[in-house]
Amino acid sequence: MAEQTVTGAVPGVDPAELEEWFESLDDLIIRYGKERVKNVLAVLQERAYRQGVTMPFTANTPYINTIPLEAQTPFPGNREIERRIKSIIRWNAMAMVVRANKDHDGIGGHISTYASAATLCEIGFNHFFHSRTEDHSGDVVYFQGHASPGVYARAFVEGRLTEENLEHFRQELPRGGGLSSYPHPWLMPNFWQFPTVSMGLGPIMSIYHARFLRYLHNRGIMDTSKSKVWCFVGDGETDEPETLGAITLASREHLDNLIFVINCNLQRLDGPVRGNGKIIQELEAAFRGAGWNCIKVVWGSDWDHLLAEDDDGHLVKRMGEVVDGQYQKYVVESGSYIREHFFGENPELSKMAEHLSDDQIKRMNRGGHDPEKVYAAYNAAVNHTDSPTVILAKTIKGYGLGEAGEGRNVAHNVKKANEDELRDFRSRFGIPIRDEDVKNTPFYRPEDSSPEMEYLQKRREELGGYLPQRTPTEERMETPTLESLDRFMTSMAGKTGSTTGAFGILLGNLLRDKVIGKRIVPIIPDEARTFGMEGLFKQCGIYASQGQLYEPVDRDQLMYYKEAKDGQILEEGINEAGAISSFIAAGTAYANQGVNMIPFYIYYSMFGFQRVGDLVWAAADSRTKGFLLGGTSGRTTLNGEGLQHQDGHSHLMATTVPTLHAYDPAYAYELAVIIQEGLRRMYQEGEEIFYYLSVYNENYEMEPMPEGDDVADGIIKGLYKFRSQDVEKPSVAMRPQLFGSGPILREVLRAQEILAEKYGIATDVWSVTSYTQLARDLKDVERFNRLNPESDQQKSYLETIFDGVAGPFIASSDNIKLVADQIREGIPGYYCVLGTDGFGRSETRESLRRHFEIDAENVVVATLHSLAEEGQFDKKQLATAVNELGIDPEKINPRTA
Repeated sequence: MAEQTVTGAVPGVDPAELEEWFESLDDLIIRYGKERVKNVLAVLQERAYRQGVTMPFTANTPYINTIPLEAQTPFPGNREIERRIKSIIRWNAMAMVVRANKDHDGIGGHISTYASAATLCEIGFNHFFHSRTEDHSGDVVYFQGHASPGVYARAFVEGRLTEENLEHFRQELPRGGGLSSYPHPWLMPNFWQFPTVSMGLGPIMSIYHARFLRYLHNRGIMDTSKSKVWCFVGDGETDEPETLGAITLASREHLDNLIFVINCNLQRLDGPVRGNGKIIQELEAAFRGAGWNCIKVVWGSDWDHLLAEDDDGHLVKRMGEVVDGQYQKYVVESGSYIREHFFGENPELSKMAEHLSDDQIKRMNRGGHDPEKVYAAYNAAVNHTDSPTVILAKTIKGYGLGEAGEGRNVAHNVKKANEDELRDFRSRFGIPIRDEDVKNTPFYRPEDSSPEMEYLQKRREELGGYLPQRTPTEERMETPTLESLDRFMTSMAGKTGSTTGAFGILLGNLLRDKVIGKRIVPIIPDEARTFGMEGLFKQCGIYASQGQLYEPVDRDQLMYYKEAKDGQILEEGINEAGAISSFIAAGTAYANQGVNMIPFYIYYSMFGFQRVGDLVWAAADSRTKGFLLGGTSGRTTLNGEGLQHQDGHSHLMATTVPTLHAYDPAYAYELAVIIQEGLRRMYQEGEEIFYYLSVYNENYEMEPMPEGDDVADGIIKGLYKFRSQDVEKPSVAMRPQLFGSGPILREVLRAQEILAEKYGIATDVWSVTSYTQLARDLKDVERFNRLNPESDQQKSYLETIFDGVAGPFIASSDNIKLVADQIREGIPGYYCVLGTDGFGRSETRESLRRHFEIDAENVVVATLHSLAEEGQFDKKQLATAVNELGIDPEKINPRTA
């Protein structure tokens, strides 16, 4: 990258003439002000360009603070008291980690990140982070996850956590008393709001959270105009694609409610972030190029007088020349080393530093540790308008740890300290602990009447209360009853359509609901037309913060592309990571904004769990509510798109998420029953769970809901009897039980007919809506019975349903075999599973289903083979049956094809 410096000399230009230009520029600034001079320089640059003078592009400014001393906002607090508070918190954070690892070797924890970020956090806590109150929607703070010990230490000093809590850092069992390693709302539901230690997820979630706050405001749901979203990020974390991948959305949406604070301690786990470069300059170029307001906080106040004397720019030039790896070397070396290797490179610089002692040079601090510099940057950020702000604060990793890890490559892994190191830390930060007590690393909280405690509590009181704090709304919504959806289910019966299409109709109906309609957040990543949902464009509009500034090409059509400032649909473009970040923001609004919102996120199923599984896990950790819908599901049902698109394993991946309820409906009424139940549980009962439903694009006749009080219950529990087929003179004594899911249920029904007509075999067909729910019930019952041998033994749903049923049992679905294999231990007889193991490919649905051996004919063969294994069918006739059904036994195994 180009490094800009001010030197006062241009090769080939007479210095006297150049000085006249400088004087002219100074005069312009005095007479017209800086803003107008910006315009003059822009015009000059354009004029030069027209005459063939092309300027080299750079998005960088000199390697100095963005806010000059004369423009620095005066610090409003009591620096000495705030320093003491910060020192106390530093000590407790360090003591907590050291004690945990002393008592339990290997328990882990991190000291160095908070050591570098303490000033960045404390300025926010004391002056900026506003809690949610009746007249303020609250600031949203995504804390840097590895700095969590410092957040715990502050909460202890505030009186929110006890000494016993701190003693149980990273010791969370039994649940409720310990502190989680990092921010985890699932583990500490009254404290943490956002999980941020899967690197990169905090930044992208914060961007979409800031946009969601604007969405709530522009739709009139709530006033979020006072809220700011703060995201604390490590400089090493910016290498994660998610960290920078969505920054242009923030500028495009003019999200001046968003502030990134990047803790540039120049060091990641193993070594420098950019040893041979400058991470601050690299990030400045990226963010400025993306349209962000960029504020660099590089140098502390000790450097101000030197910079003021740097008329010829030698100091600024040297600051820009030194690479980050060398700056880290300065941290661990003496003042004399810095004098020789930094100032000694230039006679003018040596002279500039000659009045400073080596100790003074050593103590000259980085900007991120200077409260006045940090406050000025934060104040500028919160008052900036029209674009998001990034603050690049230069710090020292392990600041204050001394020989134990300050600025060293091992800093990230420091978890212990010896007595001498503890004593040095105690003395450096002035903690009133006696020498003989230091080795025990006691926690320290001042008396409530002390100046520190009174100051701290008053600051938080003026800012609305404590942070972080997760406070779910107590609102319980009246959700639609199943009876209220009867019209939808009746209207769909007998019609030809897909479950994706049925969902679009159902969603349109729910959007009109007088109670929940306004709270629904439809989220679509540029696939509405694929899913047949373009009708929603006109019904509720696509959210656009600026409205629609153009006339769409399809304006004369009924379902034209309608954007509106109060639009309800979040049309995210080809961006699954961003879309699910919106899903999380909407699905956690009940806790973070105090208002229930109901996200329905429908996407190309293959690009869900497989692409953004980490964010799905974060959604669960965040206690997100809502519905994920894998559109165009099925390895054989999405027939033409081929290997990259055909999904047969999302249901298996869904099993790994404890709070996710996954379903695979075949008909519109199943879809309606599941969604109605989900709405009831999440928004009427308040359960902190979410749902995944696979929906398909194959058109077929939608069946009416079968009679029986147990049908809806079976749909929710995961299985119900769909159809029985009797024969006059059964050829076998056993009655096979056939399982089908999604569109493959129809193949199973066709197999049922073949078995009856061709082989005289009576069967029952079951619609399996959720193997995952069945499997979880099995495991829960098994666990209870194992741990409670003297209690009445429970029965699983499968055991109850199939009590006295011998089988055999045959399952076929558009998923890989392991999905149906989950319930094997609960099946009371021979169990054969068919599935779509292997890579997908483009073909007709019929050919694909034959290839993956899940079609009706393969179900028949599997049934006959199962009966043969039970001694109910002549094995010698199996080969004949395979041939008669047109199945090639020599074809390649689809798993390896």
